[in-house]
Amino acid sequence: MAEKLLRVALKEDRAPQESSSPVESHELCLAQQLEMDASWLPAYHLEPEHVDVIRAFVSSPEKDEERKLKFLTSIAVLFRAATYNSLCQGLDLFCQRYKLAENIKVLLEEEPRDQLHTAVWRSAMFAMTEMSFVEAVLEGKEIGLLQACFSGIFLLPPKEEMQDLKPFLYFTTMKGMDTMLVALVLNSPTSRVNEKMQSIFQMLLTFTTSERASVRERAVGRMRVLSFLLANYSSLKADPNEERHASRAEMQMPIMGQLLGHLLLLLSFKEEETGHLALDALCLLFQFKYQQHCATLTEENTQLQGDWETETTSLRTSPSATHIIESFAEYLQPSERSDIVRVFIEAMTDSSTFDKEAARNVLDVVRGNPDLWLVDVPKITSCIHKTLGCIKSVPARQSVESLMVSMADKCPQEVVTTLLQVAPGGDSTALALWEAMFSVPQTVRNILKELLSQLWDLKSRLFCTHLEDYCLVRLAMLASRDLGDRAFAATYLDFRFLKEERPAMLSLVLRAIMTLSERDDMARKMKVILPDLMRVLLFGYKAATTKALLVFRTIMAQLERREASHIAVQMAEFLLPLLDDELSQLRESSISLFRDLMMMAVGNDKREMKNVVRLGLLPLFFRLSDQTQSVAKLKQDRRRAQEFLIQSLSYLKDAQASLREAAVRFIALQTLAEDREPSIRSLVAQTVIIILSSSREQPRPRWTLRALCCR
Repeated sequence: MAEKLLRVALKEDRAPQESSSPVESHELCLAQQLEMDASWLPAYHLEPEHVDVIRAFVSSPEKDEERKLKFLTSIAVLFRAATYNSLCQGLDLFCQRYKLAENIKVLLEEEPRDQLHTAVWRSAMFAMTEMSFVEAVLEGKEIGLLQACFSGIFLLPPKEEMQDLKPFLYFTTMKGMDTMLVALVLNSPTSRVNEKMQSIFQMLLTFTTSERASVRERAVGRMRVLSFLLANYSSLKADPNEERHASRAEMQMPIMGQLLGHLLLLLSFKEEETGHLALDALCLLFQFKYQQHCATLTEENTQLQGDWETETTSLRTSPSATHIIESFAEYLQPSERSDIVRVFIEAMTDSSTFDKEAARNVLDVVRGNPDLWLVDVPKITSCIHKTLGCIKSVPARQSVESLMVSMADKCPQEVVTTLLQVAPGGDSTALALWEAMFSVPQTVRNILKELLSQLWDLKSRLFCTHLEDYCLVRLAMLASRDLGDRAFAATYLDFRFLKEERPAMLSLVLRAIMTLSERDDMARKMKVILPDLMRVLLFGYKAATTKALLVFRTIMAQLERREASHIAVQMAEFLLPLLDDELSQLRESSISLFRDLMMMAVGNDKREMKNVVRLGLLPLFFRLSDQTQSVAKLKQDRRRAQEFLIQSLSYLKDAQASLREAAVRFIALQTLAEDREPSIRSLVAQTVIIILSSSREQPRPRWTLRALCCR
């Protein structure tokens, strides 16, 4: 009766004020009186003093450390006594009325975060442990309380930095947290165990990415405790009122993949206790997954104990992420494997605290067995698209892009569909992924085929908004058809997709053409695009220009010399401004192509080529000192620089005024005699001496322009 009346009072507190009958008013009055003395509570007669301490603390504004500890201790004693004597009736109402969970949370949030001087944390967690034995007392409040505990204790300074820290206090505080976590799980109804462990693991994972070793260590230590609980849950379940508890097969943990992925990454912190704790947790989770897998195959497995122990020993002997992930693979659900892959992709971001090399090694394992690991293509593709923009490291970016290529080879349709769906119009990350896929011969053909099918039918927003003329669709149409040389040429002249002037898309199209032209038969067909390739140089887009030069060189190599001769002269003239470009890669490509083109001129084109080469002689000479070795190697050896200088003297007497002018500029190094760099002044002095002595002593050199250009 008393409990019923208190429920009326609690309900009245929450309900809007309305007129009530005399009977209802009388019941409310009785309920308020019962609330005043708390004698209605069955457990009150067991621990009346502790009940009074709790009520006094809640109502008093004075909350010093002594009162806090008495309040928390009284809660623990009251609930322990009530549970032991089976007098838990009404405790949920008592907690609700005096807001015990809320008051504990406030106390935790008020504790200092720079030191551990008092037992408040430990006493609060012991109180929560005892409260968890009474159903519904903490329902809906556990997450807030746990978050307060984790944030406060994990973020404390390292033990070594806390002044006057008592080791026993620190040890018992951490032990109190472990006891609390186990109690919260074991005292949950079977139907909520998965949910409870999922929530706790999720909170703990947020602390494993901290840059502070002490934070990671404390979080992983609690994950190890829960992993032990998960591996041994069937034998530890403590609720005697449950008709049955969950079997291993029923213990599904949606967070398992993320959990395993983070623990594998934490192995790299070998100099810390974190790595050892992570390995312990992984071995326990392996035991759980192994036994869970065996439970689905047979009811009883007499070899079970020995088998998983043998496997666990192997894991501890070779505790590398690649070895462990291979051991886990066959016991994981497809969704768990996909989540592990996503964790390692996200570990590649610049802000990640994890070891990038360890993450790359695991992704290598994934690429080595795509049928096993790359099962949820849409989820992994979306993850790559979301993450790639946050990866600046070249090796890390290449690893993720290679993973994308592996998926595209395995499931081109799903990759194309997903990427078109998740990428907004003109998305730079999506364009980078397309380019990565366009870099592999077999992949580019498969992807272009899918693009042709999907873009033609669906008119994807990515390419509809960013490509009004559908240049990729046109390229796909050209590449996917088995056209002869004439039909190929006619089709391209209808499309002219290289007239696209937007830098990103032009670069993407050229990337695809580069890859497609690696096949000799395709390169021969592509001679029709050479005029448009030369026009690309006029746009001034460096990335596109570099690719255009490489394509041009590949196509020219497939032409007969007489057919290539006139085109070579034209292209050599286009290259002159690029020989001195500020971008080293573009300089290298330009000079390399220029060298090849000089050799292609025949007949009347030779004279024109010589004129072009004369114009390029000066920048080529100066590039002998290019700090980019690959550029310098493309010209004559440095030891022949003096011979070039001597040869230039002959041009001072040339019949053509333009050549005499070029020679004067070439040898007029005296203007640098006052250069502030001593090395430059010294070089000028040496050069002037060479010029003066050579002009008196040297005959007209035997070098010819052809010899100079072709050595």
